[in-house]
Amino acid sequence: MPRAQVPVTGRSWAPGSLWPMCGIIGVTGSDDPLRFVLDGLALLEYRGYDSAGVVLVATAGEAEGLSGTGALWRRRSAVRGESIPALERFAGTDLVPGARTGIGHTRWATHGAPTEGNAHPHLDCTGRVAVVHNGIIENHRHLAAKLVAAGHVLRSETDTEVVAHLVEAEVTAGASLLEAVQRCVSEIRGDFGLVLASADEPEVLVATRQTSPLIVGRTSSLGLVASDISALLETTRELYALGDGEIAELRPGVIRVVDRAGTRVEPTRLRVGWGVRAAQREGFEDFMSKEIHEQPRALTDTILGRIHADGTTELEELGIKEIELAAISRVIVIACGSSYHAGLTGRVAIEAWAKLACTVEIASEFRYRNPIIEPGTLVLAISQSGETVDTFHALREAKRRGALTVVLTNVVDSLMTREADGVLYTRAGPEIGVASTKCHTAQILLLQVFALHLASLRRSLSTDEIAELAALVVAVPARVGDVVARFDEYRHTAEQLAFVDDVFFLGRGGGYAVALEGALKLKELAYVRAEGYPAGEMKHGPISLIDRDAVVVVVANRGSLSAKLLANVEEVRARGATVVALCDTDDPEVAGLADIVLEVPHTDETVAAAVLVVPLQVLAYGVARARGNDVDRPRNLAKVVTVE
Repeated sequence: MPRAQVPVTGRSWAPGSLWPMCGIIGVTGSDDPLRFVLDGLALLEYRGYDSAGVVLVATAGEAEGLSGTGALWRRRSAVRGESIPALERFAGTDLVPGARTGIGHTRWATHGAPTEGNAHPHLDCTGRVAVVHNGIIENHRHLAAKLVAAGHVLRSETDTEVVAHLVEAEVTAGASLLEAVQRCVSEIRGDFGLVLASADEPEVLVATRQTSPLIVGRTSSLGLVASDISALLETTRELYALGDGEIAELRPGVIRVVDRAGTRVEPTRLRVGWGVRAAQREGFEDFMSKEIHEQPRALTDTILGRIHADGTTELEELGIKEIELAAISRVIVIACGSSYHAGLTGRVAIEAWAKLACTVEIASEFRYRNPIIEPGTLVLAISQSGETVDTFHALREAKRRGALTVVLTNVVDSLMTREADGVLYTRAGPEIGVASTKCHTAQILLLQVFALHLASLRRSLSTDEIAELAALVVAVPARVGDVVARFDEYRHTAEQLAFVDDVFFLGRGGGYAVALEGALKLKELAYVRAEGYPAGEMKHGPISLIDRDAVVVVVANRGSLSAKLLANVEEVRARGATVVALCDTDDPEVAGLADIVLEVPHTDETVAAAVLVVPLQVLAYGVARARGNDVDRPRNLAKVVTVE
C-alpha cells in the first residue's frame, strides 16, 4: 500500500482505516460542543452523506425544557448534501445551557431510507441514551425482536437503534455507561464503530469498535473521538487508534481504555505528520487510489449477512415476494457505462446458475426501440447513483410495459429505488472519484449473490452446488485484497505504457466484460483510444488495425476457453503488437506469449470478474498519472449523468 509518504509511528492506521461509510465525531469538555461537532461533521463531509444529526448532553440542573428527549438535545436533518448547513442554524445559540458534551454523525444509509427518523443519533425509550454508529449490525433483527418482546419501542428502520435500547436496559439496572457497553457488545454481530452518550453521565463518552475504525484523542481539557483522523487534526495530535474489541471511556482531558473483560489497556499512540486534506485521503495521492484500496472492505460489506455459512442467501431489502421471483422466466438488465459491464458479468451468473434467459441492454437505447416485455419478465436496472437519467427512463418504460422491476444501486432511497418494485443495495460507501472502482466491483459481486438467490428459489442447482458457488463468492473479497496489495507493481507496469495511443482489450466468456471495463477506464482516465472486443472477433475486422504500434491487453486467466484465447493471442503477437497479459500467477504458457505480465491469484472463472478488473483499474490509473491527468476528475465527465 502506498504509505511511504505518510509518516506514521506507533499503531498503524491501516488496514482498518479504509472504511467507506459514515462519519462520527464526539467531544466532551468543550465550552461550545455544538460548534465543535458541526465543524467536525464539515471535515467529514468529503465522504458523502445523505443525512446528519447531533446530540448535546445537558449538565445536571440544566435539563429542564428539553421536552421529549430528557436531558439530551437532538437535531437531525435528511436533506441530501445540505443536512450539515441545515444544522448550522442552531450554532451560536444557547439552547442547551452548560452543555459540554456532544456527538454527531453523517450517515450513508444501509438499513432504512435516508429520512430524518432514520438519521443518527438514535435514542433509547427514555431519551437518556444516544448512539451513533458506523458499519452494519448483522443480527439487528434478532435483537430488535428480543427488545420489542421486552417492551421496548423502536422508532426507526435502522440496524443501529437496537444498541441504544440494549444499553438502556443495562443502565436502568444500575450499570455505568462503560459497564453497559461492555455487557452489550458481546450480543452484537457484525462490523461496527459505536459512540454513546448518556444523560446520567453528562461529561462521559464511551466508544468501541469491531473492524470499523475509531480514533480517540485528548487535550488537557477535552476528550475526543472520531471515525476519521481528519476531523481531529486541527484540535490535537495526541491521537490513539482503538483496537478491535477495545472500549474507551472519554472524559475531559482523560482517556481510559479497557478490553471487553474490563481489563485496562494502554492505548498505542498514533503519530501523524500530515494535514487535513491528506488525512481525508488517508495518505493516498488521490481519492481514486484510496477507493481502489477500499474494495476488499466494500465487497465484504456488500455480502455481509447475505450469504450464510450453509450457502443460503438472504436479501432483506429486496421487497419482492419469493414466489414472484421464482416465477420469472426472463431477465433483462439495463445499465450504462461501468454498470453495463457489471450487468454483462451478472448475465453469465444468472444464465449459468439460475438457468434463466438474460439479456443486457444499453439503457439509453432500450426505450427507443419498442422493447418486448412479456409476462414473467424481470427488468434489473443498475445505477451506482440510482439517478442515472437514461437508466431511470428505461426503468420507467419497463414498468409501464408490465415488467417486474428491481434496481441495483449504492444509494438508499435514490430516485430509481422509489420507482422500482424491489431494490438491491451495494454497500460500497460514497465514491468520490468520477471513474467507478469500488462501486463497480460491488455491483459484480452483488449480481452474483442475486444469481445464487434466484438459483435457490428456482431450484435450478442442487443444495451442494449452491453451497460450493457461495463459498467461491464469499472468498472474492480476500482475493481482491491480494490483488490490491500488488498496486505498486501494477502501477509500475502501467508507467511503461504511459505514451501509448492505441490499445485493444480482449477477453472471452466472462473476461469479455472485464476487457470492456478495462478499455473504458483507460479512455476515461488516460484519454487513450482503447477498445474492448471478444477475442474471437479480432479476426472479423479489428485485426487490420494491429501493427507494431498497437498494444493488446488480454484477459487470460485460466478457464474453459483458455486454449482458444491463446490462439487469438498468437494472432496479434504475429503482427507485432505489444501483448500485455492479465493472467494467473505462475502461468508459464501465457507469460511466454506476453511482453508484459499482470499476475493475479487464481480465482475460479465463475466468480473471477471482480478480481480481474482491479489490475486494469490500476493500469488506467497509472497511465493517467504518468500523463499528468487528474484521475479524480477526468475531463468532460460527471459522477452522475443527469441529462440524456
